[in-house]
Amino acid sequence: MAAINYSDKIPNNVNLANDRTLQRALEHWQPHFLDWWQHLGPKDFQSADVYLRTATSVDADGWATYGAVKMPQYRWGIFLADPVAERKIGFGDNMGQPVWQQVPGEFRSTLRRLIVTQGDTEPASVEQQRLLGHTCPSLYDLRNLFQVNVEEGRHLWAMVYLLHAYFGRDGREEAEELLARHSGDADKPRILTTFNEPISDWLSFYCFTYFTDRDGKYQLKSLAESAFDPLSRTCRFMLTEEAHHMFVGETGIGRVVKRTLEVMKELGTEHPARIRAAGAVDLPLLQKYLNFWCSSSLDLFGSEISSNSAANFANGLKGRPDESQYEDHVLRGAQLKLETPEGVQDVPMLNALNEVMRESYLKDCEIGLKRWNRAIERAGYAFRLSLPSPHFRRSIGSWVNVPVTPEGKIIPREEYDKRIGEWIPTEADRAFVRSLMQRVVEPGKMAGWVAPPERGINNLPVEYEYVKLS
Repeated sequence: MAAINYSDKIPNNVNLANDRTLQRALEHWQPHFLDWWQHLGPKDFQSADVYLRTATSVDADGWATYGAVKMPQYRWGIFLADPVAERKIGFGDNMGQPVWQQVPGEFRSTLRRLIVTQGDTEPASVEQQRLLGHTCPSLYDLRNLFQVNVEEGRHLWAMVYLLHAYFGRDGREEAEELLARHSGDADKPRILTTFNEPISDWLSFYCFTYFTDRDGKYQLKSLAESAFDPLSRTCRFMLTEEAHHMFVGETGIGRVVKRTLEVMKELGTEHPARIRAAGAVDLPLLQKYLNFWCSSSLDLFGSEISSNSAANFANGLKGRPDESQYEDHVLRGAQLKLETPEGVQDVPMLNALNEVMRESYLKDCEIGLKRWNRAIERAGYAFRLSLPSPHFRRSIGSWVNVPVTPEGKIIPREEYDKRIGEWIPTEADRAFVRSLMQRVVEPGKMAGWVAPPERGINNLPVEYEYVKLS
């Protein structure tokens, strides 16, 4: 088990004290990060005492400790999973060779781009969510929001360490740029479109943590296969924290479904207008939100046919999530049948790896849908939530701007434009959801549109004061 040294200014388990040049560089970056956190982190909650978990080791069975912390005093740091002895490259043309402890010169630019793109998503989500605390449905939810936020901040540290430690001046400049870009900024937006979408309500937050953080899981799992061992070890530890983010999303949406079903039973109706009048989220409206955030997240995997994904795999930079589950780890000559607007095509598997990952992601997304639909079925209703077609509302790849319904049918553009408000939230829908966002901060109390969680955090009761507001 690799303990984390908390006596250092920057907690770490990478022996930072023995590399004074790197330590000074990161200590120079640290106040810039803290300044960013103060100005673009959770607004108006910097002095609150929040019941947070903090990493104390990277041991999978007990890596976190809990306690009340003011977020600016949270001990962000640099934590890598323990090395795997004699680890070998597990895929691509260099399969079976020892993994790299330094960046090969020929892959320097590509690896830096992969790390920067991943790193850019971490502060972006904090910026997207910075105002949500003002409309929290409970202290339990408020604490979960802040836990997600501080861990995204630590994931930024993880990528910044790699940039500083392995990419010299270019890496240091990229680390500065990670704090210079801002979500939704007209001049310097975040790299990926989804991370510039505003998150102005908690239903969007639940969907974001369900769908977009799940994309993050798959990106981290693919990078955890990398032949560049420091990147692999960094991402393996990050995955232990990412699980909580998806838990927040799945249980959050499940609690919305549960509360809506309670209101439907109380009123004796499924009529959306009456459900809304009672202050709950009707199921067709929830479906619109699922359509929006799922389709937004699908674009994060990239184009269906990609020479970059082929090169990254062949060169050992980025594998498939859970690469060991496959039989063929080289893929020279393998083919995939890919559905395009022109019909089914046989595409080299190497060029279709984004689509392979996207298909695995959608299967994973179905798990929550099955749980929510079982609850709806047990309550005696015929309505079922579903994932939209992977071709719906795409803005990248073969299906970009093709007018496809959530069921996967290509329709005339005029009809699509006329009906899009049936499938994703309209401004009126969003305004209604925002109207539900009434702040509730009395311990144990919940907003009327969401059911209480089944249990509290770390064996504490739901009624515990998870955030002490000053």
